[in-house]
Amino acid sequence: MIRSKIYIFIFTIILFCTASVEAQTFFNGTEYGFSVGASQYFGDLNDTRSFKYIRPAGGAFMRFHLNPYISIKATTAYTKVGFDDKLNTNPYQKLRNLNFESDIVEATCQAEFNFFRMATGEKKSQFTPYLTLGVGAFYYNPYTTLNGKKYFLNNLGTEGQNAGYKDRKYWYASACFPIGAGFKCWIAPGVNFSIEVADRLTLTDYLDDVSTSYVGSDKFTTPNTGTFNAAIIAQDPSVLIDPDHPLGRAGKQRGNTSSYDQYMMFLMSFSFQLKSYKCPDYLRRGGGDL
Repeated sequence: MIRSKIYIFIFTIILFCTASVEAQTFFNGTEYGFSVGASQYFGDLNDTRSFKYIRPAGGAFMRFHLNPYISIKATTAYTKVGFDDKLNTNPYQKLRNLNFESDIVEATCQAEFNFFRMATGEKKSQFTPYLTLGVGAFYYNPYTTLNGKKYFLNNLGTEGQNAGYKDRKYWYASACFPIGAGFKCWIAPGVNFSIEVADRLTLTDYLDDVSTSYVGSDKFTTPNTGTFNAAIIAQDPSVLIDPDHPLGRAGKQRGNTSSYDQYMMFLMSFSFQLKSYKCPDYLRRGGGDL
């Protein structure tokens, strides 16, 4: 009997200690996560904002909670963008016959503004829609494929940048400004899930290597007659459709300079927060029940 009472006493102490620990368990204000999803480019080749050239995207991020309503997210991501005039319905664009692809590597810093209080592990703060905006930079280098070989378009100077049109030169990096919305929730204490759609506004009109007007095929001469000249074809691939009536006459419109190019990302993310047995400051700053 005495031994049974001792066992009951010990078991009661264990339950009490466990309950006390659970009651004081919190999670720190930093998340570590990864994202998977897709992207779509918008620009001179895709001026109707169609979703006919969606490509995979993915990345990793750290999210820092300032309080349960505002957080800052630092991300790195990779995707591939592209488009082809064959996907357009406009007859002129189909005849223009331009196409491109480009790898995109970006680094961004985004602020997130939650509609509701969000704190992993709190049953009353389990989900929220949010808005996001930020700033970042990305690498790009558009290319096309001719006769089974990849050609980087900036090197070919398809807009005339190698033929004296110095104002048409462009770099391989540009700024981007993500702006969008999402939904986040915790699916288990310390394990979070989110979905986000954010358009990347950029400061370049050469993500697709198309912006201004044709400079004329004579600017892309080849030293040997009969030698394949990738630059002549890449700057005006309409010759592949109608060799007798190419579009690429000097001064004729090739792209649209009225707006910069963009790309959008749709991402699903999983993230994790480590346990802390001290209430983090960010929870106190957010108010509410701790």
